[in-house]
Amino acid sequence: MEGKYSDDQIGRARVKDTPELEAYYKELETLGAGALWTVANDIEPWEPRTSSVPMLWKYDDLRELVLKSSELVTPEQAGRRVVYLVNDKRKDVSAAVGWLYTGIQVTRPGESTSAHRHKASALRFIMEGDKGYTVVDGNKIMLEVNDFVITPNSTWHEHGVEEGGKTCIWQDGLDIPLVNALEANDYAVYDGKQPLIKPLNYSPIAYGCAGLIPADNAWDKPYSPLFKYSWSNVYPALLEAQKVSEINPFDGIFMQYSNPLTGGHVMQTMGAAMQLLPAGFKGKAHKHTGSFVYQCAKGKGYSIINGKRFDWKERDIFCIPSWAWHEHHNISETEDACLFQFNDLPVIESLGLFQSRELEDNNGHQQIQ
Repeated sequence: MEGKYSDDQIGRARVKDTPELEAYYKELETLGAGALWTVANDIEPWEPRTSSVPMLWKYDDLRELVLKSSELVTPEQAGRRVVYLVNDKRKDVSAAVGWLYTGIQVTRPGESTSAHRHKASALRFIMEGDKGYTVVDGNKIMLEVNDFVITPNSTWHEHGVEEGGKTCIWQDGLDIPLVNALEANDYAVYDGKQPLIKPLNYSPIAYGCAGLIPADNAWDKPYSPLFKYSWSNVYPALLEAQKVSEINPFDGIFMQYSNPLTGGHVMQTMGAAMQLLPAGFKGKAHKHTGSFVYQCAKGKGYSIINGKRFDWKERDIFCIPSWAWHEHHNISETEDACLFQFNDLPVIESLGLFQSRELEDNNGHQQIQ
């Protein structure tokens, strides 16, 4: 072997252009082809590389504009009144981070959307309001603040707020960019009124009771039969876990929303979790593959993402791109903070693409740039 190469050159393309090579490349291009060595260094990075940037969306800045959308257009005109949140580097696919979409939807008392379905999976995290509801494949479920709700792909679903309720606002999360990238999405509107096939709140009553499931269960779907995960159950569970569990140095008390029948993720393409940061918690930094969208459900604090500090409080939304260093801090010395997040981990894990790394420098904490 002639000569030696540094570590960052080993196995990499090192071909210098010549007139003959340039002519060769042009000839390949006319045939819809190309030479791998001209792009290998870009498409085969040494480690995971993201196209997204960390971002923070402040709820105080967005709330009035979200409400204004309900004054400017009706549900019949818009279908759904949603202000979507877009990453500065993912505008071409309307993604908040990676291949995940998110937005903030508003519905007034007495309003409802028409039932529809799509190949994209969807989830909701309820931010404010009263007497809101969703109907998923004939299951009507009432919604409360900080409840987590799923509408899996191809399920008929609709949303509304009953008369006498209060205007509801929730965060939508969908895998639209991913399903579009796979060229597999579709959309259909239900012809007529979706019939109710189960008693009110059947799903959370039947499948959300302390690990118990119906003895005559015949569920054969690839997603969770539990369509709503109630905050009234989730937060006490976090507090109980804190009594008996070691505090994770990166995520505090971390609990994944799961399919009660399998213990796995709630849907095939998107997972979700809630984490409690104890009072004064100062999380250490790590990074891993997978894209994440967070919402602060309780308290206030900040996250350091790739050396930049992002301060958040209740209802603020932020994202962490794949393979970005991140750590979470609770600034209160007396109150806990809770972060909801949804992610693409079901896809990452099922394809064998998950990897992680812990920061070893500076006692595990990033330097703020």
